[in-house]
Amino acid sequence: MTQSKTAPPDRTLDTPGTRRGPAEALADLMAGNRRFVAGRPRYGHHVAEAAARSGGQEPYAVVVGCIDSRVPLEAVFDQNFGSICVVRSGAHVLDRSVVGSVEFAVSELHASLVMVLGHERCGAVAATVDALRTGSRPDGFMGYLVDQIAPAVTETGLNDEQVQAKALRRHVTRTAEQLRLADRLAQAAAAGRVQIVGAVYDLDTGVVDLL
Repeated sequence: MTQSKTAPPDRTLDTPGTRRGPAEALADLMAGNRRFVAGRPRYGHHVAEAAARSGGQEPYAVVVGCIDSRVPLEAVFDQNFGSICVVRSGAHVLDRSVVGSVEFAVSELHASLVMVLGHERCGAVAATVDALRTGSRPDGFMGYLVDQIAPAVTETGLNDEQVQAKALRRHVTRTAEQLRLADRLAQAAAAGRVQIVGAVYDLDTGVVDLL
């Protein structure tokens, strides 16, 4: 049943060493999402493909996403082993290790696209809204997540009826803006070697919409 819905691989774009510019990288990533939404994935993540790519990696994109278990990024974008780097944290909150990982993917692995991907009904955003409304900041490192998401919530407005959905989009935009300010990424963007974009994943439809 699954095999009948799987399109044959396009070996032209799937060949190791095939470099994509930022625009082509974005187009390829979004094409993968369309295959996913249509129920016609190209890649099934077979162990043979893992072995075939074990000798090295040349990813064309890095996706910074949330830890949410409902958003498996390689599946959402229908990508094969070695095609994309994935960095995940609660509500894609940045810290030094996350930014450093993105910089490594761009400067050392030559990824030409960075996508910050948020998703609808994000639990970390909802927790931040609740914390700001009640004045009760979580203890420990969870408090750091709230602190980093809070500006997007306050900019949206706690009294907005759609505060969670709007704050999520604002948080995605803010995260992308922060990455553009990182020295290595700013230099790569200025040279035209990388594009940094934000997007939101719809849990119900599987569609990724660019912001």
